[in-house]
Amino acid sequence: MTTDITILSGNSNLTLSRRISDYLGVPLGNVSLGRFPDQEISCKVNEDVRGRDVFLVQSTCPPVNDNLMELLILIDVCRRASAERITAVLPYFGYARQDRKDEGRVPITAKLVANLITRAGADRVLTMDLHAPQIQGFFDVPVDHLYAAPVLNQHFLSLNLNPDELVIVSPDEGSIKRAIGHAKRLGGKIAIIDKQRISAEKVKQEHIIGGPVEGKIALIFDDMISTANSIRGAAKVLHHQGAREIQVATTHAVFCGQAIQVLTEANLASIVCTDSIPLTQEQVPANTKILTVAPLLGEAIRRIHRNESVSRLFK
Repeated sequence: MTTDITILSGNSNLTLSRRISDYLGVPLGNVSLGRFPDQEISCKVNEDVRGRDVFLVQSTCPPVNDNLMELLILIDVCRRASAERITAVLPYFGYARQDRKDEGRVPITAKLVANLITRAGADRVLTMDLHAPQIQGFFDVPVDHLYAAPVLNQHFLSLNLNPDELVIVSPDEGSIKRAIGHAKRLGGKIAIIDKQRISAEKVKQEHIIGGPVEGKIALIFDDMISTANSIRGAAKVLHHQGAREIQVATTHAVFCGQAIQVLTEANLASIVCTDSIPLTQEQVPANTKILTVAPLLGEAIRRIHRNESVSRLFK
């Protein structure tokens, strides 16, 4: 690794930032982030970034607004300090659910946030498992979109599960493509849960398309788990249809509200997530496995820095 690269981190996910830094063999940059008495964010980068290739690692996870504002301020600091190139590394991109106008008088907040990051001075964006892939088009700078699927698949391959006993479950129609991708790597049949959203927090799930699931090990893959109500509903349907065991895997463990209790009540054999959002084993159900995506992000950063292909990571 050449020496003209700088890795800086906001406060949202320092553990992941340190893991990325360790993977690259580059010291994590020295940043002072604090608060003024009126709770405005104070920021100072305590090292020279002039002419350097700067990567700012910051998940815009809860508290979303604080973490987003930290990111914007860090971008502005580096731009004014004459960094050669600034890449916003967003392991988790918040506000991604508001990606279109599905009714009158609502915002497209994902586009607004993309505009903020671009106008603040980011030259490119590196992110992972966007809730809607078309959000890449909201940015007027290059976007490298990573997938945590290889990390999740490797975990399940290490369990030596019999493909004939597997059914890969899409929790809704929007995740069918993801389920097909996992099935190609892991084997097994595909099943789709027929989900109807009643409100932001309530869904109705009654039917399974495909399968069969009776006597099978069901693996549910989703990009994020927020309130976990969708997962509980899907698990209920799968249990009712005779699934022998249910395991859930997600990239982004948002786990807000009563999600931990909901997941505990869902009678799941295991929950697998990544560290795109900071979690400790004490903050999740006992049967949860947290996988790191630091090598994936670190290798993407290395390739961006060297102007090499990022897409080849997935071939």
